[in-house]
Amino acid sequence: MPRRIPASERTSQKLDELLSQGVADGDARAELLKLAVRKIVEEALEAEVAAAVGRGYYENGAPPGAGYRNGYRRGRLATAEGPIEYGVPQVADRAEPFASRVRASLAGRTAELERLAVEMFARGLSTRDIEAAFRDASGASVLSRTAVSQVTERLWQEYEAFAGRDLNEFAVAYLFVDGVAERLHAGLPREAVLCAWGITDDGQKVLLHLAPGTKEDTASCTAFFEDLKRRGLADPLLVVTDGAPGLIRAVETCFPRALRQRCLAHRLRNLRSKAPESRWPEIALRARGCYEAASSALATVLRDDFVQTYERELPAVVQCFSDDFDACIAHLRFPLRHRRVVRTTNLLERLFLEERRRTKIIPNAFGERPVLKLMYAAVIRAAERWRGIAGGEFEQRQLRAIRDELGRAHTERVAPAVTPRHTTPVRKLRADR
Repeated sequence: MPRRIPASERTSQKLDELLSQGVADGDARAELLKLAVRKIVEEALEAEVAAAVGRGYYENGAPPGAGYRNGYRRGRLATAEGPIEYGVPQVADRAEPFASRVRASLAGRTAELERLAVEMFARGLSTRDIEAAFRDASGASVLSRTAVSQVTERLWQEYEAFAGRDLNEFAVAYLFVDGVAERLHAGLPREAVLCAWGITDDGQKVLLHLAPGTKEDTASCTAFFEDLKRRGLADPLLVVTDGAPGLIRAVETCFPRALRQRCLAHRLRNLRSKAPESRWPEIALRARGCYEAASSALATVLRDDFVQTYERELPAVVQCFSDDFDACIAHLRFPLRHRRVVRTTNLLERLFLEERRRTKIIPNAFGERPVLKLMYAAVIRAAERWRGIAGGEFEQRQLRAIRDELGRAHTERVAPAVTPRHTTPVRKLRADR
């Protein structure tokens, strides 16, 4: 095998080595991403050089004036994952100096360059990173930091359109709501930014809203939900939240026809904080068995057994387990194939982790506008990779039946009480006289 091999092949070898070792931890995944980006860039540059000199890497017979490969120099791209170095192939002895069209295509304030800058910003690069990435051969920046800020401002326009769009088209069966604390203003405590996503009747996942909530109190959460309703969102069948009291009160006020599901991931964390470490495996097994029972009736039987077993020895655990119990098992009324998805807000938790990975690179970005712009960019791109859930005709029939049942129950709750009128039979009394 020739001693000299293309830079992209060396990168491929490193990728193979990494994949053979596994990429379970975060550092390995970050390295995998960096190597993948490096490989793509190197292959594009090498293909361009092959076309320019008229032959492959190991082939002879160069046309006159086409030149020859003359090694590599290092290119460098700064990203949120760290600097990514890649091989830039050099060409010598040409009738005309070789100029890379791949690199030249990034020169100037073209629409493609601006789109790429926005995408880089959305995927985790700071304005300083982007400015460093777009430097020409002389080292001058093709796109200044100020220009990057102006270009990425279109993300705010995208966010405003997203936050004001009509939601009538979405028949949402399951609504998930959670908040993440962000530092929106310098020198002030972190404030909640509320996020909502839903699963439609046909099983599609959709990001619905992202807005500052000041804190997860009743007023902020109610305003958040009222905005969703103003834009056309009908009552879902199930709303999934954590245990924030303000959020729960707002759900019950704004969506009176919906059931409420307490996030079981949060509830199990609550239970673990109150249980002795030595007893936790046993308690967790019994609690999960109850929460994930085949039916609500069986869950109630298992709850009573749990309470009877631990009420004297572990009263705090029993109190936590019994609190809001009906909301913990609400998912058991829904299609079996949906239950695992709708009993937690885990998807939002993963979404916030992705968002945090990107916002942490700009620690001094304060103010609702810059923070929301970056958060929106992160979450909407993560949401594009979501996969739906089973939404066949059988599940849809079940959802329609549940919707009808909840509608009738709501009608009965709000129907005015009718007091029968007792009228005096005047004519009969007169006849009796």
